[in-house]
Amino acid sequence: MRFTIDRPIRSAGWLCFAVAALCVAPLRADGPADNNPETVRRVPLLGVEVPAPVREELTKGLTELKQAIAALEANPNPRVKALLPDVIIFHRAVSDALEFREFFNEKELPSATELLKQGLERAKQLAAGQAPWTEQTGLIVRGYVSKIDGSVQPYGLIVPESYVARGTQRHRLDLWFHGRGETLSEVNFLVGRQRDRGVFAPADGFVLHPYGRYCNAFKFAGEIDVLEALESVERNYRIDADRIASRGFSMGGAACWQFAVHYADRFVGATPGAGFSETPEFLRVFQKETLDPKPWEKTLWHMYDCNDWAVNLWHCPTIAYSGEDDSQKQAADVMEKALGDVGIDLVHLIGPKTGHSYHPVVRDEIERRFNSIVARGRDRNPQEIHFTTYTLRYNRMHWVTVDALDEHWQKAQVDAQWHPEGSVDVQSTNVAALTLSFVPGEAPFDITKPVSLTIDGKDVKGPRPRSDRSWSVSLKRDQGSWVIAKPNAETARKKHGLQGPIDDAFMDSFVFVTPTGTGKHPDIDRWVKSELERAIEHWRRQFRGRPRVVDDQSLTDADIASKNLVLWGDPASNKILAKIANQLPIAWNDAEVAVDNRKFPSAHHGLILCCPNPLNANRYVVLNSSFTYRDYDYLNNARQVSRLPDWAVIDIRTPPGTQYPGKVADADFFDESWKVRPPK
Repeated sequence: MRFTIDRPIRSAGWLCFAVAALCVAPLRADGPADNNPETVRRVPLLGVEVPAPVREELTKGLTELKQAIAALEANPNPRVKALLPDVIIFHRAVSDALEFREFFNEKELPSATELLKQGLERAKQLAAGQAPWTEQTGLIVRGYVSKIDGSVQPYGLIVPESYVARGTQRHRLDLWFHGRGETLSEVNFLVGRQRDRGVFAPADGFVLHPYGRYCNAFKFAGEIDVLEALESVERNYRIDADRIASRGFSMGGAACWQFAVHYADRFVGATPGAGFSETPEFLRVFQKETLDPKPWEKTLWHMYDCNDWAVNLWHCPTIAYSGEDDSQKQAADVMEKALGDVGIDLVHLIGPKTGHSYHPVVRDEIERRFNSIVARGRDRNPQEIHFTTYTLRYNRMHWVTVDALDEHWQKAQVDAQWHPEGSVDVQSTNVAALTLSFVPGEAPFDITKPVSLTIDGKDVKGPRPRSDRSWSVSLKRDQGSWVIAKPNAETARKKHGLQGPIDDAFMDSFVFVTPTGTGKHPDIDRWVKSELERAIEHWRRQFRGRPRVVDDQSLTDADIASKNLVLWGDPASNKILAKIANQLPIAWNDAEVAVDNRKFPSAHHGLILCCPNPLNANRYVVLNSSFTYRDYDYLNNARQVSRLPDWAVIDIRTPPGTQYPGKVADADFFDESWKVRPPK
């Protein structure tokens, strides 16, 4: 359902909005120049040389702030420790920009000096037992410690003037996803988030501007950054959980689509603008790229191709926006068709004669409609559920949780409905186990009677609700029949948070474990060393953190219990890998890598994989890999998807390049029991 609004601009105020919209950074595309894997420009580019006097001044400021931070770290007050990230963000921003040459313009250097002063002022206030920024309204910046790599990550926040720190009212919150910016260092992010209110800033609501770990379209670690930043805000402010919205433009519009379809039950609504909504068609239209994906790459597009998940927007009221003359209108056109295919008419507002920006009159219409949606609030327990997933990474919709699939990366569907007389009807496809659950106070049934269940045409007697008005039942298919089961009882199966692919291991806490020994094959040792060094460098470049790194003799039981282990080396060089080698689904010894009957000589083949850790079945072990997309994919955010599945054998006689860590001799997904699938 498209609307092209063509009314005159009636006030000078609208011109301000138009100007602000033009400041949203579009996705960069250089056409054929960015389609050649052999000539890939660096992202981020190397910045300007810092003049010696300025470097000396910044180094002095960093030293002073570091000393103040060290004193605060020694302070036993829990509140000081909790607020310390709000100070560290300033030190880290300037320190990294100086160390990694990420001042992209000389005009940024005075900003760095001001950020250090701001950080030192906060440190002094915190040392005195004060934290005035926690009660400040307007534009502020804060930080949190990420579970992924222990780094301190920043976020921007607009606190409404109506907010009273010691009051009781809960407020609306809009998530605003920023556009692509290859020069969006932490310095530039912190400066911008204290100056610019953005395109939408509701008077009575918060606006959270996540950094998203730089320029990755809020995927993978960038996705977790959004969730962790939101958790931080909800800890520190009174946020109405039923009025949290997903919003963004350009690259941020792509993120808005992604979060809306994957977490539809968490948002009151969504307003994606421009961006992209899937991988292949966007790259063909926008990037003019000729695609030749490997079979597993095409399969893995399902993870972030939002058109595949369109039915989930049944639960998330959505208003799409495009400029009439913007090539990125393609994103909403794709979603409009996908939604139409499942019986939903997308509201698609179009700015007449407008390129990659908001038409001011249409912007007003978006806000008018969306304010009405937010005022109604989120429906916590809708009577009907319509849910699609391809992976247990995204396995929940309101009161339905999918616990196991028949086969990953094939479409799974759950349609469910509860009835107030005490029954639930469920229809499922490609689902092996699921849980139906209502939290205390919200079960819509008579607490004295069992709930009648019908699933895929079969009747199952469910339990009664409990006295606190909660109700939960887990079901699994057993020899074709649905039976009541214990939740997550089968640890050997793929499950939420432990389902692959390799990139999934880097969406939670991880540690690199380096070898202290020497392998039997020098070429493999050199390849491992090179890929490890690259992984450390590119984790910071792309995801703005520094991996935790320990050697195989220093790994602790606490690490094994709490982190995904990323083991570098082979069974001869890495002691931890040697310890578990015979428990992995693929055999690797001095002679060969053996994938069932497929044999690859170990002298020039390395193994990459993820699977449950034999030392802790609730965590991953990963061999010889960080995130799997590489330099070529940095050039367009739609390319930033998984390049490898659950395992890959790499022929290192082909040197690593901008797309792969060598020649992929073989690769595939494990089955649902983490075993090698027969070749097709």
